[in-house]
Amino acid sequence: MSFIKRYFFVLNGFLAFIFYLFTIAPGVVQIDSGELATVQCTLSIAHPTGYPLYTLLGYLFSKIPLPFTKIFQLNILAALYCAIAISIFSYCSKIILDNISQFRTAERGPIKSKNKKDKRNKAKKSSTNITESVFSDNVKILISSFSGLFLALSKTFWMQSTSVEVYSLHIFLINLIILFLLKAFLNFENDKALSKYWMIFALTLALGFSNHMTTLLILPGTAYFYFNQNGFSKRSFKQIAFMFLLFILVLILMYSYLPIRASQNPILNWGDPTDLERIIRHITGKQYQVWLFSSTEAASKQFAYFLSNLPSEFFIYTIIILLGIFTSFTDAKKIFVFLMITFSSTVLYSINYDINDIDSYFLLAYISLAFWGMFGIYKLFKLSYQYKIKNVYTILVLTIILASQFGFNYSNVNQKGNYLYEDYTKAVLNSVPQNSIVFTYQWDYLVSPSYYIQYVENFRKDVTVIDKELLRRSWYFNQLNTNYPFLLNGIKKDVNYFIEALQPFERSEKFNSNLLENLYRKIMTGLVSTNIYNHEYYIAPELVENEMKRGEFQLPKGYSLVPHLLLFKVVNSDEYVEAPLPNFKIKFPDKKEKYALALENIIGSMLINRAMYELKFNKTDLAKMYVNKVAAECKDYTLPQQLQNLINN
Repeated sequence: MSFIKRYFFVLNGFLAFIFYLFTIAPGVVQIDSGELATVQCTLSIAHPTGYPLYTLLGYLFSKIPLPFTKIFQLNILAALYCAIAISIFSYCSKIILDNISQFRTAERGPIKSKNKKDKRNKAKKSSTNITESVFSDNVKILISSFSGLFLALSKTFWMQSTSVEVYSLHIFLINLIILFLLKAFLNFENDKALSKYWMIFALTLALGFSNHMTTLLILPGTAYFYFNQNGFSKRSFKQIAFMFLLFILVLILMYSYLPIRASQNPILNWGDPTDLERIIRHITGKQYQVWLFSSTEAASKQFAYFLSNLPSEFFIYTIIILLGIFTSFTDAKKIFVFLMITFSSTVLYSINYDINDIDSYFLLAYISLAFWGMFGIYKLFKLSYQYKIKNVYTILVLTIILASQFGFNYSNVNQKGNYLYEDYTKAVLNSVPQNSIVFTYQWDYLVSPSYYIQYVENFRKDVTVIDKELLRRSWYFNQLNTNYPFLLNGIKKDVNYFIEALQPFERSEKFNSNLLENLYRKIMTGLVSTNIYNHEYYIAPELVENEMKRGEFQLPKGYSLVPHLLLFKVVNSDEYVEAPLPNFKIKFPDKKEKYALALENIIGSMLINRAMYELKFNKTDLAKMYVNKVAAECKDYTLPQQLQNLINN
């Protein structure tokens, strides 16, 4: 029993990890999973802001000889990060409950007395707060454990444990930062020039920034705690100077990985951060800043989404969180103010980032809500004591609410059987002949997964995959030269002109947009005309449906497109062109999220295009085969009425 009391937070994290194992993805999934797994396995450079700490830790973990695929091993690492974060959160909750009297008033108390330790001990002994006078250590452990598990099973937090993503390490580090922030605040050392806890806090803060720049959202709340404790004195600013120095040194050390590794031309070399200008551009995420604070309409849309999504994060537990907000205001006002500042700054920043997958940017806000939830549970036990209700009934109610939250969120986060994106990418790569070129910008479904499948699993490395959107970036041509030395041989002059014209755009200087667009289109067409004689060339359907219809991308004169299973093939003949039979197997999940539905539509449309092509040449049996493939596997895809009669009964 003493072991459980001492290490309850470790056991809580272990329990969360067990939950996570039931929903972890078996392979590569949508969006950045494939890219980030490849970056970790090959020590490459990820998309901005580079994530050096995440890359290095993942690389080391990937070298552990476990009997799994590398992607599954790294998915396990994501679950471990999240589980450790829950351990730290539970430990932080216990610290707050043990020291709740020191958080009671919002006035600056600690620096008013020279003998701070004696004053705090006296405050503890004389306190009439029910937590410290009545609640046993066991009850505090129960409160901390339940609050940790409610956070562990909240939708967005839980989702980070299922697959490779930088946010899993982010929530681990942000909880570690909060831990040392609490320790620094509670262990005031007025007689020392520097507080060791504030220095440790600065170190963990630097580690947080070396993984994800949204760590900055903890700073407003940190400033409140720091100046509440230290005031605006000479000693206070001297300590800040030393903290900043340590912070900068650690940050420079971590981010030095980028230019060192980029200079070696790794497989993925996003941004090619080999000089100061490119390093700063990469670390600050300059290419994404266009979506920050773009408009009030975008902010309103994201805020409405946040509010509408909030009940689905914690389900019934949301009511206890609301109770906890009021309880923290009355019983621990300093924590209330810190959480309110942190919550507000996170929401305010995140709603002003106009991207589709915004959920992860609200994680610190959800962690703040989870701390308020801890106060809500604390209030329930307080009421139980007041009305002489046995603790076992309170525990039973909390267990039922936790179980309902688990059931409510399970289907939304479960990735256990998700082979969709791996199946699709392999099907696309296998559908083309040796040494073919695929031109696409399906980042979420094809480009990102193909990095991992080709460069880590060594599956169909002969196929050249070009990302049409990344052709807009100067650094991408260096990466293409590294991986496919033959590709740009015929258009080197155009590429050099384009890179030169692109330089002022990347520096936010005045640029010639018409020149850039014309050169960009010339390069896209040139890639076809200079490679078509030696490599079969394939165009993905999104390019055909969008850029080609709008005239933004044109094939060389005399060439046309033929639907070729999952891609369009570039041909210079009107004769019938054979294509592989639809023998691939793509496993769609039972519950399809928006990416799965979009991919199902892509697959269904391409197979129908091929069926129509077969009918054009009176090959009814082949057309029937493609239509039946759609009917069998793309359950939510609506078949054209004229093809309904081809379905087998």
